[in-house]
Amino acid sequence: MSRPNIVITIDGPAASGKSSTADLVARELGFRHVDSGALYRAETARRLGTADLRSPEVTAAVSKIAQIPEVRAQVNATIHAIAAQEPIVVDGRDMGNTVFPNAPLKIFLVADPWERARRRLLQRLTHPPTDDEIADETQRLVARDAKDATQTVQARDAVLLDTTYLTQAEQVHRIVALAHQLK
Repeated sequence: MSRPNIVITIDGPAASGKSSTADLVARELGFRHVDSGALYRAETARRLGTADLRSPEVTAAVSKIAQIPEVRAQVNATIHAIAAQEPIVVDGRDMGNTVFPNAPLKIFLVADPWERARRRLLQRLTHPPTDDEIADETQRLVARDAKDATQTVQARDAVLLDTTYLTQAEQVHRIVALAHQLK
C-alpha cells in the first residue's frame, strides 16, 4: 500500500507571510506550493472581467467571493486533486482546520498588524513606508481580518508561529525543521 502524499498547511490572517513562506518551504522540501489565495483571486478576477490578480478591485472583492460555497468547493477540490498527485505545502486561511484536517503538519502564522502592514508596503512601494502609510495599511488589514474572521481559523493541532520578530529565513527554517521530523 502506498503512503499518501504529505500535506503541510500554512494558515494565518492577511499579510502574515503565508504565501511567500509556503513557497520557500516547498522549494526547500522539494514539494509543490499551492497558494489557495491565488485560486480565490483568480476566480474573483474572472468574475470581475480581466482584472489583475493583485489589483485593488480584486483585493476588495476576494473575501466576498471566497465565502460563496460553490467557489470554496471548487477551490478545495482543485487543491485536493493536486495533493493526490504530489506532496504539497498549501497556504490559506483554513487549510489545516477545514480542508486538510488530517495533515501531519499544520502551521498558523501570526504577526502584529503594524508589522504585517509594514511588510506588505515594503513589497508594494518603491520607497520605505512612512508611519502614516503603515497606519493606513494597518487599518485596512484589521478590517480585512474582521471580514475573514470566520474563515481564518487556527486548527487545534496547528503550531502557532508568531513571525513579528522573525526574518523570513528564520520562519522557513523552523517550518522545514518541523517537516523533517515527519519523516
